[in-house]
Amino acid sequence: MKRVAIVGASLAGLSAARALRTQGFDGQLTVIGDEPQRPYDRPPLSKEFLCGNLSEADLALESDDDDLQADWRLGVAAAKLDGCGGAIELADGTRIDADGVVIATGSRARRWPGCEDMAGVHVIRTIADAVALREDLVPGAQLVVIGAGFIGAEVASTARKLGLDVTVVEAAPAPLQMQLGSWLGGVVAGAHAANGTKLICGVGVAGLVGEQRALRASGSVGRVTGVELADGRHLPADVVVVGIGGVPNIDWLQGSGLELGNGVLCGPNGQTALPNVVAVGDCAAWLDAATDTHHRVEHWTGALERPAMAVAALLAGGLRQDATVKPPYFWSDQYGSRIQFAGLARPDDEITIEEGSCEERCLLATYRRDGRLVAVLGIDQPRLFTRWRRQLVPTPTAV
Repeated sequence: MKRVAIVGASLAGLSAARALRTQGFDGQLTVIGDEPQRPYDRPPLSKEFLCGNLSEADLALESDDDDLQADWRLGVAAAKLDGCGGAIELADGTRIDADGVVIATGSRARRWPGCEDMAGVHVIRTIADAVALREDLVPGAQLVVIGAGFIGAEVASTARKLGLDVTVVEAAPAPLQMQLGSWLGGVVAGAHAANGTKLICGVGVAGLVGEQRALRASGSVGRVTGVELADGRHLPADVVVVGIGGVPNIDWLQGSGLELGNGVLCGPNGQTALPNVVAVGDCAAWLDAATDTHHRVEHWTGALERPAMAVAALLAGGLRQDATVKPPYFWSDQYGSRIQFAGLARPDDEITIEEGSCEERCLLATYRRDGRLVAVLGIDQPRLFTRWRRQLVPTPTAV
């Protein structure tokens, strides 16, 4: 293997590039990215960067001792993958030939249908998204956040700090219910209330409304004025942030020979249906050996750690590679507290508060299934969380 192309220039792509060099690949390395920026850290976009405490330069992921000797093709998206020949066609018509390909195209924020051009309606996934939202976060303005997941809750927390009136709407009965369960999701709900954020759970959004204007040079058809709920309520809004999940960037892979579903379907080490192609990061749905199902892990640590396993499989040319996948881990900073979670929980898991209390919103909780520890939650318990997290058993994999 003399030429490897990495499609995606964010954390997963950078981690793959580092792994290639660390594991001895000394051939031609090309990194393709649709954004003009070099790899940058995305978690601060909804927090420190959004409120102006970090600059764009502070987000840079590359270190001074990175010597990747890569050819960076930035500001142009990949348009097609030739699965047989291993070539990538870019949106500008350029063709990149490669013996091996790492797909790391990530995901894009899901937008509210029909409101893509409405002023005041935002998603947050890129630096450009965060900059645009920051301009609308004016003290005293009314912000409605759709979705109480990680992004929605962090934006709500930041906006309250900046002096906005904030309402969060969540269709599920509690925030982060899918990840934490309804009981401990209710603890997170208490943090919203304690910090002056209005939280409406168990109600969907029917649509957004706005003042109609003539088309402007920006292409906007008007500015948002409110959010209509499914139960008939109307929420006035100067700004709306849509935080309803991400869509894997795999459209360009149609017809490539890869198996596509909710992401690129991969084996337990990121190997795809094509022997010279692996996939990592938010766009990759790896096979979980414990459950025999594919799922995407859309967390920072997955994009940091898993590419090394996929690169080993790529360089091995299909030979068996034993490895272990760490349980998924995420953290979220909300209202001055840090929420940490590791593992995969199910609604029927047995939950035990090992330390602290729900009332104080400072606790360590464990999730057990058939007596086996499967997940750990910590709220402002970093040291204790680290000790419990070590007890989670990694999943062995092989390709």
